[in-house]
Amino acid sequence: MHSPLPRAGIATAATLALLLAACAGPTARLIDTPEAAPQPTSCPAAVSADTRCLAGTDSAGAHYLIALPASWNGTLVLHAHGGPNLGAPTMARTVEDLERWAIVPKSGYAWAGTTYRQGGVAVRAAAEDTERLRRLFVRHVAVPKTTLLHGQSWGAGVAAAGASMFTADAQGRRPYDGVLLSSGMLAGGSRGYDFRLDLRVIYQALCGNHPRADEPAYPLWQGLPADSKLTPAGLRDRVNACLALDRKPAERTPEQQRKVETLVRTLKIPESSIPSHLAWGTFHFQEIAQVRTQGRSVFGNVGAQYRGSDDDARLNATVARYAADPEAVAKFAADTDPDGRIPVPVLTVHGIGDPTAFVEVEDSFRRTMEGARTDRHLVQTFTSHATHSYLADPVYVTLLEALGRWAGGGDKPTPAAIAARCTALEPATGARCGFQPDYVPPSLSTRITPRH
Repeated sequence: MHSPLPRAGIATAATLALLLAACAGPTARLIDTPEAAPQPTSCPAAVSADTRCLAGTDSAGAHYLIALPASWNGTLVLHAHGGPNLGAPTMARTVEDLERWAIVPKSGYAWAGTTYRQGGVAVRAAAEDTERLRRLFVRHVAVPKTTLLHGQSWGAGVAAAGASMFTADAQGRRPYDGVLLSSGMLAGGSRGYDFRLDLRVIYQALCGNHPRADEPAYPLWQGLPADSKLTPAGLRDRVNACLALDRKPAERTPEQQRKVETLVRTLKIPESSIPSHLAWGTFHFQEIAQVRTQGRSVFGNVGAQYRGSDDDARLNATVARYAADPEAVAKFAADTDPDGRIPVPVLTVHGIGDPTAFVEVEDSFRRTMEGARTDRHLVQTFTSHATHSYLADPVYVTLLEALGRWAGGGDKPTPAAIAARCTALEPATGARCGFQPDYVPPSLSTRITPRH
């Protein structure tokens, strides 16, 4: 089932006006509702025994967790988690976040994280929830000397949005002094997720089991029909039936291995990440289509020319083609795409081999900051890691230290100075930093097939 192709060069004045208005982004509006004070709770075992933890549920329904080390250095690290999760939020998510980032309170920083009030791909709502937690901390816990906003993965987009949405509090003071974005999906949903549609259409051309021939057809940008009963486990079964990713390459049939190699070469992703990206292109795409865009298409692949298979002409003639709805794209971009209007120091870090959020998105983010004329306070760093969810303890200790000094009026850090400082911390932490101070990421168009 294909969407009709758009007529090139035709757009009404009303459509253009809507696109411009949507791209401008919504104005930040957060009602300062009185919040109940957080209550003492047990800390996860991963943090130091002398850390004090507080927890609660805010007025919007988001669960949160706060960790205060005994020797607090006066800096609050406000954490925006990745994902996004689907379904109702649970406190378990924030406990997991604190366990993963236990190095933060161990290093003397207060840490605070929220589940957000809802699951799904809703960036600016999550940014509001994060700002609500900051206000709650200031009102009921302490007034930090410095507040650093840390976004990880999809949460980096949340943090980038929040830092441009909330630039002054009621007294005219900046709520955030600096922003740390790690392994960030910083190209925005309207640009950074296109390759997952590419994965869906190429996978279907190769495997024909998502959907199966005996199931109702649907446009693949939809993820799944609203009434689908497919589960993540069921999707894994389909993937393994076609690609045998649960087996070693030598145990696959030549045809299965050919299909795996076609996906790897055309999409430029490791075979280990095929199942996760396919799941995001299924269940998250379903949430986007059903909840965020009311059934309209955000993703299209008209004009995309896939290369890397053993017969590119045949592949390009076989894959399904879809046209994105311009109004839906504009609405989605207004929520998910960073605008770069961040008035405080921004420090980023990204593993060069990140299989989930490609390192090339950092080139897009730099261009976004340049377009907003804020790139003078952007420093990007890169490591040799081929991981996404966590790099190494000394990496984050070094970056928080550098960002705190810069936000406090110190010199703008350089990638070389950050690399040298991190190397000095390696013996104490027992982990490798891997900073590559001379690395420059290629354009995202070299990683995700352009569409015209």
